Amino acid sequence: MITICVDAMGGDEEPSVVLEGIAAALDADPELCVLVAGNEDVVVPFCANHERAKALVTTEVIEMGEHPADAVRAKKDSSIVRGCAAVRKGEADGFFSAGSTGAIFAAATLGVGRIRGIKRPALATPLPGLDGHRTVVLDLGANADVRPEMIVQFAQMGRAYAHVTLGVEDARVGLLSNGTEEAKGSEAVIAEHQALAAAGCGFVGNAEGSDLLLGNFDVIVTDGFAGNVALKSMEGTAKYMLKRIKAAVGDSKRAALGALMLKPAMKEIAADLTGDEYGGAILLGLKAPVLIGHGATSAKAVHMGTAACANAVRGGLVGKMTEMLAQAQ
Repeated sequence: MITICVDAMGGDEEPSVVLEGIAAALDADPELCVLVAGNEDVVVPFCANHERAKALVTTEVIEMGEHPADAVRAKKDSSIVRGCAAVRKGEADGFFSAGSTGAIFAAATLGVGRIRGIKRPALATPLPGLDGHRTVVLDLGANADVRPEMIVQFAQMGRAYAHVTLGVEDARVGLLSNGTEEAKGSEAVIAEHQALAAAGCGFVGNAEGSDLLLGNFDVIVTDGFAGNVALKSMEGTAKYMLKRIKAAVGDSKRAALGALMLKPAMKEIAADLTGDEYGGAILLGLKAPVLIGHGATSAKAVHMGTAACANAVRGGLVGKMTEMLAQAQ
């Protein structure tokens, strides 16, 4: 049995949405147990009705608007802090929450702990691409400022994640820049390019912003500032396109007919861009899998995030990452 701790209080939605997702994950996986962290009135009744669910009663909640580090220090009995502590104690094999990204990052770094030698954990997710190809992109916001050696570690961690999660045997790594030429980019990017080229680690050259969704690389690395801007830009573009299409449908019967015919395809594209299939992003570099869902998460995303966390445990993600890092030294 694998036990995943799930934060029932995380996210913008009601805890009932998270509980619905946990129930779906339990139904789909008979080898899964869930440690449900949250307020007593939320988690105890749910666990009483689900055989493989156990309550972790907490009394505090870290809100989205709170300063992450201050909240983690002040709210020791929050569902995020206690959930990460449960992983460290061995009461759970991994942790999933749709709460504050900053708070989860701080609590997991301190509570779960980093793999020996890892300088900073990085936030990663597989982005959709053409012909079903997925590209693992990191860092998506955990580290705004990085050094070249950290980018090399991101590449190594991303390759391990691509291998365990996507089955990619020898992942091709690209560095996000404003051109494919070796000399393109800021001074920081040029230094990162040189470090990646010297380290090997599957590095094949610079990637442009257009490569994020085209599937030309298996892993793309960047600092958390650029990665987060890129991710939010894609999300904004998707929302813009959907709103423009809806507006066009309302203005024209011909457009409405076309939209009706395209509706199944549009649903598939929307599902790809929401990331519900993977439940969110994973913090790589920790001693156990920690997944972070979107704040406005759905029951499906909680289900898939819990399942992805369990699959990372089953696939030996942490061991694979440790092995690849050791080989690179």
